[in-house]
Formats: sequence, structure tokens, C-alpha cells
Amino acid sequence: FGASARGCSGGCSAGGAMKFQPDVSSSRRKSRKAHFNASSSQRRIIMSSALSNELRKKHSVRSMPVRKDDEVSVVRGTYKGREGKVIQCYRKKWVIHIDRITREKQSGATVQVGIHPSKCVITKLKLDKDRRAILERKAPSKAKKGKYTEQDAAMQDVD
Repeated sequence: FGASARGCSGGCSAGGAMKFQPDVSSSRRKSRKAHFNASSSQRRIIMSSALSNELRKKHSVRSMPVRKDDEVSVVRGTYKGREGKVIQCYRKKWVIHIDRITREKQSGATVQVGIHPSKCVITKLKLDKDRRAILERKAPSKAKKGKYTEQDAAMQDVD
């Protein structure tokens, strides 16, 4: 009997083999549930931004979780091109608040505009010992990885 004969709808693989990681799902429904029910520590990782080209070269790290007092530049949306310091990471709402990016409400009050960290680039990191440790941990693994060059291919022929 095939998967369709057993009445398996979508969730089963055709071969009937076990998944490699049973806790990982490609279901849109489960992915969204996991995303929106993520804990604060998981949200910190999800709320990461890319590093600017200079920082990327300097630290050999592509992205970092955004933190209060980092300086960011907005690269997408209405506020594209605006820069400023992060004054709040609002994990519950999945946004960061950047100084000088505000709007006026109908009542005349000014409020911070929430911007998703994926639409920003970190231009200056606030470095403390924990942040340095993260960079140290991430950097060496990145150095080993990378594109396979012609030089590497030539070295294979030497053997």
C-alpha cells in the first residue's frame, strides 16, 4: 500500500521512511505557531540584523542579534536611508525603536515607529565582554567555511 492508500494527507513521506529530525516541520501552520509563540530568548535570535560591510570584514561575521545602543541604518521601507541608535528592542512586538524615527499621532503626540530588525543594517556595535565572546565564537567557524576556490581544487590534484 502507498501513502495515499493509507489515508495519509500531506504529512507522510512517500517512501515511509522516518524523518531525520522529528522535531522539525515544514508545515506552514506549525512554523507560524512556533514563530509567534517563541520565547523571549528565541525572539532575540530571530530579531537579528545584518552587519554593515565594514563590520562584516572586520569581525568576519554576517549578522548579530540587535541590541539597545547599537547604531543601525534602515535599508527597506518608508524610512529607508534613515540612521540612528536603537533605543528599545520590543521583542513582544518583533520591532526595534530607533531614535529620531517617530511619527505624530492624530492627537499630536509623537510616538516611536517600530521597525523590524531584518530591514536594518548594524553600522556600529555596542561591544561588551558578552558581545565580544559571541563574535569570537561565531568568527572562527565562518573562517573555515566559504567558497571552494580554484586553489583548493589545485591542491587536491597534488596528492
